[in-house]
Amino acid sequence: MAVATRQLARPSAAAGREERETGLDVGLRVLAYIVLVLVALAMFIPFYFSVTTSLKTGAEVNKPTFQNLIWPENATTAAYEKVFDADIGRWFFNSAYVAAIWVIGRAVADSMAGYAFARMRFPGRDLVFLAVLSTLMIPGMVTIIPKFILLKNMNLLDSYAAITLPFLSSAFGIFLMKQFFESIPVELEEAARIDGASRYRMFAQIILPNAMPALTALAIFSFQASWNAFLEPLIFINDPNLRTLPLGLAYFRQTFYTDYPTLMAIAVITTVPIAIFFIIFQRWFVEGQTSSGIKG
Repeated sequence: MAVATRQLARPSAAAGREERETGLDVGLRVLAYIVLVLVALAMFIPFYFSVTTSLKTGAEVNKPTFQNLIWPENATTAAYEKVFDADIGRWFFNSAYVAAIWVIGRAVADSMAGYAFARMRFPGRDLVFLAVLSTLMIPGMVTIIPKFILLKNMNLLDSYAAITLPFLSSAFGIFLMKQFFESIPVELEEAARIDGASRYRMFAQIILPNAMPALTALAIFSFQASWNAFLEPLIFINDPNLRTLPLGLAYFRQTFYTDYPTLMAIAVITTVPIAIFFIIFQRWFVEGQTSSGIKG
């Protein structure tokens, strides 16, 4: 009887430990969610104050009341009207056009180069890949003057080519795609090769469809880099019709340096497209980051 009692008590004790462990896991999960929500709010607060400031009048900006801090007493879109009265439509088009070329160019060039480094065997492959990675250690400021001289000799200054051609490939993109391609099973290509598929057909019909998460991550990085590019367009472009949104924002800072609602209005307009682009593709972005082994 005592033996049977002990045998019955053991499962109940184990069940109690499982319940305690489950409760601990739930507590840790709730704590993690709370921390993530607080971090998300901390990231969102600056953007929120940018929006509220853009809806204020010049007098309300300097009124330090709690109500005015949370939301303007007399919300107005005058700052946005002032922004749209400028040539922001042209700047927006230039930024979108340049970003599209960056995204498409890097998706093609970086994926092809990454596939070559991941799957193809040729003399000096590892040495060439090491040379590509070594360019990540070179500050961008160092390459601006050589780029300017090359573009000047090619008569490409003050053109879309000046802010697109030098950026159609990136060492980081090549590394990202190579890491992802190496995670795709080689057996898929071997089966396609048995069926008579060429290297190009395997790349286009097998590898690329399976690499959509990495391609999406690369597209987001490229779009963000293009949309926020400032120094290179500032140096390579003098034509006002070729200004991008960052250059337009700098123009507004010079012209309306004390008009904070107007400055915040164009800052919000510049930020929203990046946020929308990321929200749409965030699932593939996170999957690409995880699969490729890139850690934040």
